[in-house]
This record gives sequence, structure tokens and C-alpha cells, in this order.
Amino acid sequence: MKKVKLQDIADSLGVSRTTVWKVFSDKEGVSDELKDKIISRALEMDYSLPEGIDRPDKSKKESSDAPLNIALAVSRPESSIFWMRIIHQIAKEFSKQNINLVYTYLPSKINENYILPASLSNGNTQGMIIMNVYNVKLLKLLSTCDIPKVFFDTAVSVPTSELNGDVILMENYNSVFKLTKHLIDKGIKTFGFIGDINYAKSNHERYEGFLGALDDHNLALDHTLTLTGSIGEDTYKEEIELFLDTLSSIPQAFVCASDYVACLLISSLRKRNIRVPHDILVTGFDDNIESPIAENITTVHVYNQNIGMRLAMQILYRIKYPNMPYELSYIETKVIYRNSSDD
Repeated sequence: MKKVKLQDIADSLGVSRTTVWKVFSDKEGVSDELKDKIISRALEMDYSLPEGIDRPDKSKKESSDAPLNIALAVSRPESSIFWMRIIHQIAKEFSKQNINLVYTYLPSKINENYILPASLSNGNTQGMIIMNVYNVKLLKLLSTCDIPKVFFDTAVSVPTSELNGDVILMENYNSVFKLTKHLIDKGIKTFGFIGDINYAKSNHERYEGFLGALDDHNLALDHTLTLTGSIGEDTYKEEIELFLDTLSSIPQAFVCASDYVACLLISSLRKRNIRVPHDILVTGFDDNIESPIAENITTVHVYNQNIGMRLAMQILYRIKYPNMPYELSYIETKVIYRNSSDD
């Protein structure tokens, strides 16, 4: 009979060989629940336990009512209604199932000496939902955590296949394609695009949908009418102002990566006595109505509560079935036409 190795035990549970080694070497960093799973699986596979490693106490396990701890790891904490609806729905789903939601702050930038918060590495967290994290180094560090993970969006330069977890996204490409086509059908021929397409996969997919619609109608894009490079988190307003100052002429329509960007753009256009929709059409994305301006913006509605519910369901699925192939899922969105596109 083939001798059972640590890697065989690790593969059967969907954990790393290092995690199994920690258990059999009596090292810290692995939760009691995972320890019991690893030891039980080793016994099932006729693996000889090292001296000093006790068998799981089944009676203790059966009587335990300790809740799961699932971390919500968030960079750039958001207070907007858009994000709070997602977070609230996650908390609502977990409250029904004796699950603790552990809010964990992550910085937007890290150095080479950065260490993840103890709540993510002390073995007391059984799963993790990651939102609003786009720093490449941080994403790669999170991908090495030996706990089930679900990401809501990711960085453009980090392939979903390298995250070692499930990824959930809102639908981006088709909705912006449809929205842009609607403007083309209105007779619009010159377009601009505003939004940082380098940091978030969602933003990049929206830009690709925009380009796809132009290409489908044989319309060339004047790249001097686009602001798509890296934009500072706190400098969007200033950079849009500077961008508009460089234009010798304005396009017939601007497609924006978000309602936030669209609102800033419309405010800047107003300062220049350029009226929406009389002089130019503008669209956004998110349906994030937190400004009087946003109420009139043609946009793409995102089902925040459905996303929150889906994130909660997916992490519980991943905890229960750690060996199943990772999933990339899209939540459908809906285009909403309003006054900013003259509808």
C-alpha cells in the first residue's frame, strides 16, 4: 500500500501542506476546528499520528455550539449607501445562522514588511470575504491565507485564477455596451470616457464594453477625449478639471465608470456653462443616488442586496466544500435611462 504523505492529507482537504505540518508539529496558527479535521482525515487515511498528537474529542465536538467567525476584510472603508447595503445584507444573512461577522480593516497600500491582521492569521477565522481591495501586493498576500475566501472584484493585474478563492463581480461589459449603443442609436458619434481603468477589474470591463460598442458601429475613439489612467483616490475632482481644460473641443457624450465620476464631471461642465443634456450627454454606473445630480443620471443599476446575499452564500459554500473548483460569478445588472442622456 502506498505510504500516505502530508501532501496527500492536504490535497484531500484543500489546504496547504504547511498547514498539515503545523498541526502534526504542534505549531500555532491553525484553528481547533481545522486541526480536528486534519487529524480525523489522517486517521481515515491510516496515517500514523506523531507522538503527542491527540485524537479529536468527538463528544466535545458534538456538544460545541461555537459560532463560525467570518472576516469581512475591507480596504478604503466605505460609508456610502452603495457599500453599506452590501455589508448590511451580509450581516443579515449571517445573523440567521449563528455566524460572527468580523470587520477587518486593511490599508490601501502596504510595504514589504506588512503583516496581515491577527484576525486573519490566528486560526480563529473560518472564512473571509474581501471587498474593495485593489492593492496587488495585498491581494497576493491574502491569496496565501489558508482559509476559504471570496473576493468581490479584484485588481486588473491579478488574474482571478491566482487568488485561490472564489470571485464575484457585477455584470459590467454588456450593460455598458448596451448603454453606449443606446447613445449611438441617438446619433452620437464622438465619445469620451472618464474613469481609472487600471486598478479595478470592474472598471476595466466597463471600458471594454464601451470600446466594444464603438467597434461594433465602426466608430473611432479619439483617445485625447479619455481620462483612463491612474487617478488618485482623493484627486478625481481636480484631475477632471485639469482634463477638461486640456480639451480643444468636447465630445457629444461622456461615458463614466461610475455615478461618482459622472457627478463630478457634470459639476465641472456646469462651471464651463456646458449643459447636460442640452450640450452634451453623460452616463454613469452603480445607480448610487447620494447626490441631487445623480438622480438624473442615466446609469446601470447594481443589485447591492443580492450581491451581499450571494457573498454570504458563497463563503458558506466554500467552507463546506473546500475542494470544489473555484468559481467566477457575475450578478446581472440593469441599464436605467434618465435625463442625462436626454431620455
